Amino acid sequence: MKDAVLDTNPGSQVHQPGGDQPVNAAPPPQAQPKKKGTDWWAEVKGLFWLLLIVLGFHSFIAKPFYIPSESMLPGLQVGDRLVVSKFAYGWSYVSPTIPNPVAIFKSLVLRQPEDSWSLQLPFIHGRLLGSLPKRGDVVIVTPPGTHNDYIKRVIGLPGDRLEVRDGVVILNGKPVRRGPLHYVDIPVDTNSPCKASDYGEDAKIRLAGGKWVCHLPIVTETLPNNRRYDTVELGWSPGDNYGPITIPADHVFLMGDNRDRSADSRFSLAELGLGGAVPYENIGGRAEFVTFSLDGDTTLNPLTWWSSLRSGRAGLSLHPTTVKAGGGAAQ
Repeated sequence: MKDAVLDTNPGSQVHQPGGDQPVNAAPPPQAQPKKKGTDWWAEVKGLFWLLLIVLGFHSFIAKPFYIPSESMLPGLQVGDRLVVSKFAYGWSYVSPTIPNPVAIFKSLVLRQPEDSWSLQLPFIHGRLLGSLPKRGDVVIVTPPGTHNDYIKRVIGLPGDRLEVRDGVVILNGKPVRRGPLHYVDIPVDTNSPCKASDYGEDAKIRLAGGKWVCHLPIVTETLPNNRRYDTVELGWSPGDNYGPITIPADHVFLMGDNRDRSADSRFSLAELGLGGAVPYENIGGRAEFVTFSLDGDTTLNPLTWWSSLRSGRAGLSLHPTTVKAGGGAAQ
C-alpha cells in the first residue's frame, strides 16, 4: 500500500499522510531591501521652500535690522537689533528681500565691502495699500539711487513748510517745543566708545563705582501731534541751519535724533545724507522694538555671546511717547 505519491514535476511538494502542511517546501521569495541613502532632490526642494517662506516673511511682514551707527542716540545704540514691520505703510519697490549671491560671495569670501547683500527692484511709483508715516515714527529708508538702509525719525510731512534755525526745527512757522537741557549717561563699551572727536574731551567720565559712561547733553522735542523723544544737543554743527523748504507731495523729511552727528534729509547724497525730503516709496518699514543688543565684545567663542548682551534693552519700544495736552504722558 502506498503511503504517498511522488510527483516529480518541478516545484512539487511532498505531503505526509493526513497532514496539512507541506514538507521540504521551497522558501517564499524574499523582498529585496531598499537601498538607504539621501534623497538630495527632496532636500533641495525642502530648502527652497524654507528659503521662500523666510524671504516672503522678510519682504511682507517683518525683518530684523542691525544698528551700525550712532545717528539715533540716545534711543538707539550701535549693536541694537530691531524688528521692522514691512506692512505698516504698505509695500513698495524697496520692500522685497532679494538675495544678491555676488555681493554675498564678495563680502564673505573675498572680504570686499558691500553696501548690501540684497538686490533692489527698479523704481516703481506708489505703494500697495500705502499710507504715510506719522510724525515721530522711526523708519527704515533707502536713499534714492542707493542700496543702503538708514534709520531716521519722521519730522515733516507733505505740504509742511520746514526749516532749521540754530538747531531748532520750525514747522509751518512754529518752533518745535523743546524741553530744558539735561543729561543721560550711556555705558561705554566697544560699540559705544564715546570718542572725544565726536562728543568732546569731557563727555567720557568715570562714575564713583568705577564704571565709565558717556555723559550726553539731551533736549526733549515734542512734535505738533504731541509725540516726544530725546535728541542729543552738542552745540553748533553744519546741519543747524537748513531751509526753509516746502515738503513735496508723497515725501517725508527725516532727521536723526543725534542731531549733530546725523547725515539725514538736511544733507545731500554726496554728503552721504538723504538728499532732502524722501519719496515715501523709499520707506522700507517702521521700527517697532529692540530684540536684543550686543556691546561688541562677541567672538567665535560661544561663552562670549551671553556676556556681551546689554541688559535692559530687550523689548524696548521704539514708538515715541505721546503726551496729553496738559503735559503728562498718555497711556
